Amino acid sequence: MTMRLVAVLALALAATPASAVEVLTGTLRSVAERGEIVLGYRESSVPFSFVEGKQSDGSPRPIGYAIDLCGEIADDVQAAIGRPVKIRYAPVTAETRIAAVTSGKIDLECGSTTANAERRKQVAFSPVDYISATQLLVKRGSGIASYRDLGGKTVVVTAGTTNEKAVRDQFARLKIDAQVVTAPDHAASYAMVKAGKADAFATDDVLLYGLIATDAKDGANYTVLPDKLSYEPYGIMFRKDDPELAGLVQQTFTRLAESRALRWTYERWFLKRLPNGERLDIPMSNDLRVSFQLMGLDGGE
Repeated sequence: MTMRLVAVLALALAATPASAVEVLTGTLRSVAERGEIVLGYRESSVPFSFVEGKQSDGSPRPIGYAIDLCGEIADDVQAAIGRPVKIRYAPVTAETRIAAVTSGKIDLECGSTTANAERRKQVAFSPVDYISATQLLVKRGSGIASYRDLGGKTVVVTAGTTNEKAVRDQFARLKIDAQVVTAPDHAASYAMVKAGKADAFATDDVLLYGLIATDAKDGANYTVLPDKLSYEPYGIMFRKDDPELAGLVQQTFTRLAESRALRWTYERWFLKRLPNGERLDIPMSNDLRVSFQLMGLDGGE
């Protein structure tokens, strides 16, 4: 969707709100009719989407990099509709997030979701907003220096993630006899390692660093191994076959890139202090910088 089309829709709605809704299609029409847009969030995907404190109504307050990006998309949705709508947050897990999008339970999934070909058969994605890789978290002094040391041990993965397949494929290829178990979310997976119920936790590297950084009491006792088992490009997820919303999401990312807000948002969550005072200190990768530059980010920034 071009800025001109957004302006036309906004003017039409301002003039005749009831009839102008008929101009909209897909998610934009649904949001206009409902008067709310629903953002799906994750509870422990630091720094993309996690809970910090309470909102004014007492409900959990989602924050993070992906939440900020979804907020920008929601602003552009309201501009296209021509009037404010309520923003409502709904929790999802790695296992429920795709169904939440396809069923219409949520309009945007604001988390740490890999945009791969298999998932694109069911849903659509924004431009890439982060690039990660499957790695392993282990306890320091455990004697595990590589996934090759996991024979006879237990590895936990979060249910519904692409990491499970990456780990199983690697173990099968190298004939490593390790047990792979699942937990419902990243916090639960991490807790299994801490409780001694698993020897390693496999998920995206940045999420592992986030768990360590936000665990002030015990985080220093754990480390992330250097082996990379997969390539994980993230994106904001929404319903497929919705060209109006897809165009608007692309427009949002282009606007953020051209205004440098995309870089500033990245730095806020990956380089500056998190709410608990810790830093991830993860510079933008060259691959992600190139992706942002293709959307209009100044190459000199």
